[in-house]
Order: sequence, then structure tokens, then C-alpha cells
Amino acid sequence: MTSALRRRPLAAGAVLAAAVLGIPGSAAAQGTTRAPDATPNPAPQAPETTRHATATPTPSPTERRTAPGDILTSEPSSFQYTPGVPTPTKAWKITYRSTSADGSPNSVTGTVIVPDDGRTTPRPLITYAVGTVGLGDKCAPSAGFPGGTTAEAPLVNAALVRGYAVVVTDYEGLGTPGDHTYMVAAAQGSAVLDAARAAQRHPEAAKFGVSPQAPVGIMGYSQGGGASAKAAEMAAVYAPELKVKGTASGGVPADLAKVAESLEGGDSAGYLLMSAVGQNAAKPALDLDKYLNDEGRQLAEVVRNECVGTVLEAGRGKTIDDVTTSNPLDRPEWQQAIAEQRIGTVRPSAPVFLYHGDADETIPYTVGQQLRSDWCARGHAVEWKSFPGQSHVGTAIQGNGPALEWLGQRFADQPTTGNCGTGKER
Repeated sequence: MTSALRRRPLAAGAVLAAAVLGIPGSAAAQGTTRAPDATPNPAPQAPETTRHATATPTPSPTERRTAPGDILTSEPSSFQYTPGVPTPTKAWKITYRSTSADGSPNSVTGTVIVPDDGRTTPRPLITYAVGTVGLGDKCAPSAGFPGGTTAEAPLVNAALVRGYAVVVTDYEGLGTPGDHTYMVAAAQGSAVLDAARAAQRHPEAAKFGVSPQAPVGIMGYSQGGGASAKAAEMAAVYAPELKVKGTASGGVPADLAKVAESLEGGDSAGYLLMSAVGQNAAKPALDLDKYLNDEGRQLAEVVRNECVGTVLEAGRGKTIDDVTTSNPLDRPEWQQAIAEQRIGTVRPSAPVFLYHGDADETIPYTVGQQLRSDWCARGHAVEWKSFPGQSHVGTAIQGNGPALEWLGQRFADQPTTGNCGTGKER
């Protein structure tokens, strides 16, 4: 492995991770910097509010004919973990078939990345779910990888250094028609699992050891923690052919109602409207616009078009009453939609490494503890790790290494029983 792949400055990782996990101020967070495109600027489009106000797009004939995980398009890409630092990797941007929350077929984009290290035998594959980047198409992870502006690229690079292949989903609606179904558990989980399927079916990646015979790990933090945790619950039924050895999920927003209580009126209140737009994208009958006042509609426009830093700045300090004429969360259909996103009700089919900072200001520590309790109560092997005094971003950075180490042990078929019954928070 060359030094370019090994280099992973902590400072760069901290800045980039902070951007994607909701700390405004950097270009990545604000959406003002994106990777250069190989194609000319697209023709002008109708305003995003017009494009996104419609229901989830009707599946195309191609989507209907294909199976989940089938590759619809592929083109060469590249991977930098920080701007101006090429890595010895091969990468492809793909469009693949997945499944919307309502069970209908859809198309999702993502990126397959493999170390260019001469290995051709099967290697472990990590399907990686990023934290919140925003709902604008320009915020998709695949848009920033070539220029090193995707915030969690340093964390992805840590997996590549270990010789693993990595596939990173853009999720439904980031880079494809319609709103991103942000915080819609089933749509996010299927996107993560189908990304792994697509990587294993990629003919060029196969030359570098990406194989259906290889072990699979699922990994993610924050939004990605929720997506990976839901994927862990879905894997046995939705994608039983995947050889999932374990899932590492951190900062999991397992109970959106509890998260909303914590965020409303605070510095990160913008996440609430992002989640509302995401739920409405999955279920247009929720009719979010009916509840929004003028300020809410203006903020929803920002949410649909921009990246996370801009959204958090615009939504700072806002309460639900500030942006609505009546609170949609008082309505039974909205309460049901939120309840459907709860994680912890199904026992995963493979061991789980679950981690959380006890000073997390974004996802309450108690939400992580409850997820641990829920899975442990179902007799599952959960390895819980607490990070004392660590914030949301701090835990993302500090937890990445232990999570990868734990996944490496699972790839090596080392047994684990977790620490559910010990009371320890290692």
C-alpha cells in the first residue's frame, strides 16, 4: 500500500467529519464546494421546489424489469479523502436498482471504491452509510469523492487502508429524481444493502476481489448509523444472500420522536424540517406543505436545495410553531409515520457494534442506550461502547477506528457474544 492511501491526517478528518455531521462553517457543510464534473454543466432545470413537490417518481420500465442491486449505469470515478491528495484506488460511480419505503422499485446512485493493491482474491466489502449531508443533489457523497470534498472520505479511507472494498450509497433522492427520503428507515436500509449487492455484481470491481463470496460489513454514523442499523435488521429477509458478518453503527437516531424533542428550538433544529421533508417524500399523502406557514415554506425550499451547513444555519433556534400553522406531529398520520422509523424492534441476524458519546448534543445518549437495551432484550450479541465526554462529532472520529477493528474481527470469524449482560460500557 502506498503512502498516499496511508496518510489520514486527524485534523483533516475532524474538519470534514464535522462538516457532514452538522457543524456549519466549512465549504463542504455549506455546499459551496463540490467535486469537478467530467460533463458540462447541465441545462437549466425548473426550480427544485417544482421538481420536488411531486410524489415519488413512477418506476421506469427498466427499474421494474431489474432486481434489487442490479447495476443500471456505471462510469469511472476517483476517490480523494482530502482535496488534492489522490489515492491508489479504483472507483466507479454507479446507479443501481433499490426499493422505496413503499416497496416500489427505484434507482439510487453510489460509489464503489477498491484499493489498487494488486489483490484479485475475494476481499471484505463494507457498505458504508454516511451521516447527514443535506437533501440537495449537489450534496451527494459521490459528487465530492473525486475532489476530496465528501466529508466522511477520511473515515472511508481508513477502511481502504485495511484492504477492504467500500461501497457508499447516496441514498434515495440524492442525485436521482424526487426528494431524498431522509430518515425513512426502510428506504435507507434497502439502499445500503442494495449498494453491497451492486458492488458484488460490478464486473470491473470483481477484478480487484469484490465478490459475492466475500464477507460483508455494514457501517455508518448519525444518519448513517440509522441507515446501517436498519439494514442490519433487514438483511436476513431483504438480502439473505449477503454474507453479513456484522454491523458497526454509531450515534443512531433510533427514536425520531425523542430526537425531535431534543433538537427543537436549538442550534440543530434544521434537522427537524429535513426529517419532515424526508417523511413527506416517502408518503406524499402526509401533505407537509399544508402545515407550513410562509417562513416554513421558505425554509423547506432551503432544505430541499442545500447542504446541511446551510440548512442548520437557516433553521437555527426554530421551533415547530415558528414554521407551521398547526403542528403536524399532533396528527395521527404523522405520528404513525414517525413511529414506523423506530429501530430496535427486530433482532439483527449478525452481531452489532453500537457506540455513542455520552455528551452527544445531537442524538441523545439515552436514545443509543435504549437501542442497546432493545436489541439485548431480544437476545442479540451487541457490543456497546460508550465515549465519555464526547460530542456527536467527536464520537464519529474517535469511534471509527474501534468500529473498523471490530468489523475486522468479524471478517476473521472471531466469535463475539457482546457485552449485554455485563453492565460494562467499554
